[in-house]
Formats: sequence, structure tokens, C-alpha cells
Amino acid sequence: MIYYFTEYTRLILCFGLSLFVTFILLPSIVDIARARSLVAVPNGRTSHSREIPVLGGLGIFIGFIISCLIFLSFSSFPRFQYLFAGLIIIFFVGFKDDVIGISPTKKFLGQVVAALIIIEFGQMRITELHGFLGIHHIGYTPSLILTLITIVGVTNCFNLMDGIDGLSASLGILSAASFGWWFFRFGQYDWTVLSAGLIGALIAFFYFNVFGRRYKIFMGDTGALLLGYLMSVMAIEFNEFNIGFSGSQAIPSTPAIAVGVLMIPVFDTLRVSATRLIKRKSPFLPDKTHIHHYLLCIGCSHFAATMILFITGLCFVVLSFLLVKLDAALLLLILLCIASILSYIAIFLAKKKQLEPDVDTC
Repeated sequence: MIYYFTEYTRLILCFGLSLFVTFILLPSIVDIARARSLVAVPNGRTSHSREIPVLGGLGIFIGFIISCLIFLSFSSFPRFQYLFAGLIIIFFVGFKDDVIGISPTKKFLGQVVAALIIIEFGQMRITELHGFLGIHHIGYTPSLILTLITIVGVTNCFNLMDGIDGLSASLGILSAASFGWWFFRFGQYDWTVLSAGLIGALIAFFYFNVFGRRYKIFMGDTGALLLGYLMSVMAIEFNEFNIGFSGSQAIPSTPAIAVGVLMIPVFDTLRVSATRLIKRKSPFLPDKTHIHHYLLCIGCSHFAATMILFITGLCFVVLSFLLVKLDAALLLLILLCIASILSYIAIFLAKKKQLEPDVDTC
């Protein structure tokens, strides 16, 4: 049936259906979560003051899956079946963690299994670094390892960034729109439809997460892991689709652009992990040293902090594509330097306001 639709129509219908289904489902999910006490309880590390349902990822998953199953062409792109197989594993790992909890080891193993499905069965690997540090084509084993690290790493980056209202959803919308724009521009229409389905579900969730009163809901690990998994796969496909281009279409800085699109969650996770290791703490130990926590310390509301980080992320995306002809290593260095400066401005202001050597208690 999808063959009767133009690419534009598929794009619009997938976006609209995903938005509609997620928007309709979330109030019911909120009622169920409250009835079963599936809520986030305020504690010393959270930034909310009342119990909030945590099953927003369930609504995102259902809206996204239904729209994609209807409007994606699995026959023309068979690898989608392996993508969705891995996505289902990610969904159940996050769902179990939200409902009854799951050990970090099992959570990690679930992510590895989901990644290996798309790597081995879907043959979705990073095979080319486009001259980054003088490296072009890479062999099977280093390709498998690098791809596995990318998928698991980016998946957890979005999970760790899910700390204030609207942040993970807005960054997911930005990243999916950025990759989706490129996919559409270069004729990868099924990947554009996939991006549109995700954006629709995230917009519906964003409304309830940020502006909801009676039906306010959190994304939970279900949504955050799902979002990170999809973003990692889109980044890999962006890298691979750029192989073989020449002339004006060639993008020598492809790996750096992929990082630029995901700069906020990736850089903040690396910064926080490095800081914890320097302090001889576990990089997996939760605290309140993410950049959004520092923005809250300065006096920003949740919405203001989210918008600041969203706009900053948008600037990184625009800058990355404007400097598309730069060497990948040089562009990545520029992006990391800018991210470091902006991060430590926020940290400096927060510490100055608190008049304390550390803002872990903000």
C-alpha cells in the first residue's frame, strides 16, 4: 500500500500518525502508571518535587512503531527488520528498569545484544572514517568494536541526559531532524520517514512532559534508551551513506558532523565521566554535575535550561554543516573547544553563585 504514496506523503503521514497515536495514548498511560504506582519519587538527586509517572517511553515506542510499520518499506530496505528487533530488546530492558528495576550488568548486556543484532544480522557497521586522523577504510574487527562502542555509548548518553523536563526529547527532535534532513536531501527516503516517525512521537511526549499538569509524565529509561539507540544508528548510517561521494557532494568531515549533531549529550557525558574519574569516583555513580544541573543552579527554570541547551545544540549542528569541507579532526577539535568553553562558563557561574567548591548539592 505504501507504494501508492509519494515520498512527501509518506513522510507527512508517518509523522502525523506517530504524533496522533502518542498524544492519544499518553494520558491513559499516565492513569495506568498512577494506579500501579509506577512513578518517580522525589529524592536528593531528582529535580522534581512530586511523584511523576515514568512510562512516557511506552507511548513513544508504540506511536513510533505503529507509524513506521505502516509507512516504511521493509522490502526495499530489509535491514529495518533487524533494527526493530534490536529496538524491541532495548524497549524491554528500559521497561523492566522503569517498572521493577534491573541491574546495571543486565542493562548493559541487553544493550550489547541489541547492538550485535543490527551489527551482525543487519550488517550495519562503521566501515569508513573518511580520512579522520589519516584513517579511511577499517577492517571487520575494529569496525565491529567501534560500532558496538558507538551504539552502546550514544544510547547511554541520552539516558544520562534525561534529567530535566523536555531535555532528552528536544535534543532527540533536533538530532532526528538534522539526520532526517540529510537523508531526505540525498534520497534516503525510508530513513527520512523513520526520522519523521520519531520526531512525531517526541513532540507529543514533549507536550505532556513540559506543559502537562494533570497528565505530566517522564520519559523513563524506556524512552531514553530507545532514543539513544535510534540516534546511534542514524549517526552510523549518516557516516556510511557518505562513502563514495565526490566533488561538491563529498563530506570529508562526516565523522565530526555526526558528533556535532549529537554534541550536547555526547560531550556532557564524556565531561561528567572524566570529572568523576579524576575525583576517583565511579563514572557510573549518579550525581548532579551534568550541565543542566549547573544551569538550574544559576537560576534557570527547567524550560529555560532545556531551551538553552536546545539552541546551543542547534548552533553546533549549523556550525558543523557550515564547516563541512574542513578536515574531520580539525572540525572535531573546534567543536570540542567550543563545547568546553561553554560548559565551563556555566560551571563557573554556578560555583560563583553557590560560593562553594562543588555544586553536587544544587
